[in-house]
Amino acid sequence: MTIKTALIAGTALLAATVPALAEWTPERPVEFVVASGAGGGTDNFARTIQAALTRNDILDQNMVVLNKGGGSGAEAFLYARQNAADPHKLIFGTNNVYLLPHVAQLAYSAEDLQPVAALALDEFLIWVKADAPWQTSMELIEAAKAEPGTIVFGGSQSKDTDETLVALIEQTTGADFKYVPFNGGGEVGVQLAGGHIAANVNNPNENIGQWQAGAIRPLCVFSPERMAESEPVSGDMGWHDIPTCAEQGLEIERYQMPRTVWLPAGTDPEVVAFYQDALTRVAETQEWKDYLAKTSQTAAVLTGDELTAFIEENEAATVTVFEAEGWVTAAAQ
Repeated sequence: MTIKTALIAGTALLAATVPALAEWTPERPVEFVVASGAGGGTDNFARTIQAALTRNDILDQNMVVLNKGGGSGAEAFLYARQNAADPHKLIFGTNNVYLLPHVAQLAYSAEDLQPVAALALDEFLIWVKADAPWQTSMELIEAAKAEPGTIVFGGSQSKDTDETLVALIEQTTGADFKYVPFNGGGEVGVQLAGGHIAANVNNPNENIGQWQAGAIRPLCVFSPERMAESEPVSGDMGWHDIPTCAEQGLEIERYQMPRTVWLPAGTDPEVVAFYQDALTRVAETQEWKDYLAKTSQTAAVLTGDELTAFIEENEAATVTVFEAEGWVTAAAQ
């Protein structure tokens, strides 16, 4: 199923169900529980939604943002478990909600949360220094095969989204990179621009400054389609001019991270329907469109069965990488 198909199907499903179910409304202020620190990608995601809900009179209640980014976001998800069935706590995360329990022993499971919606997909690209000798992703990969363990890929954290993608590249191609973790995408971008690492797989927003400055350049994007048309970002090159990795012969068609919203498990169906309706309306606002343009994320409104199917597919594919790397905890096996 394509994202476009899922968007149409999800909207149709929502239109069919919300009028019958969405009679519930919040009775007190709603907590936006963010699985990251202030200023992180998930924090910006939540605060953009908060602004759109307020400015467009979609949610007639105060909203309070709580940052609980400890344990790569596990702190927020444990908080959801501790507040089961509470309809006034929205949890903002990514695919970390259902992936973290596979690689770490935690005091929550994905079943402690109820998925509500995904509103955007983060794209991942291979970036290299502007003067690097490789012009395509396959040239970089062939160099890593020729000199195993010497070409350094930087990324955010260990056993997280970036390292998982680098591991997937290695498993798919037989290349052998050296992975070095840093504290966040911003730091990884600086390390690449300074020539301290050979490549990274940052999303567009994390590397755009260095690209605009001419310090780095993209090789390809892990998406089934090229990114949306845009004004030139660096020289005469915009986001749509970046080839997909599959176009270059790298057989990974898709690697995208969803921006997700959850409720504690046990909430009533009419509560879920209310927030699905509200978030779908957010996706139509100018605030949301501006956010997507600024971050170069891909629009995707997924709810209901479409969201469940996406989560199941994404989890299964990612856990396959974890298993091949030996990352899966004994408790998750």
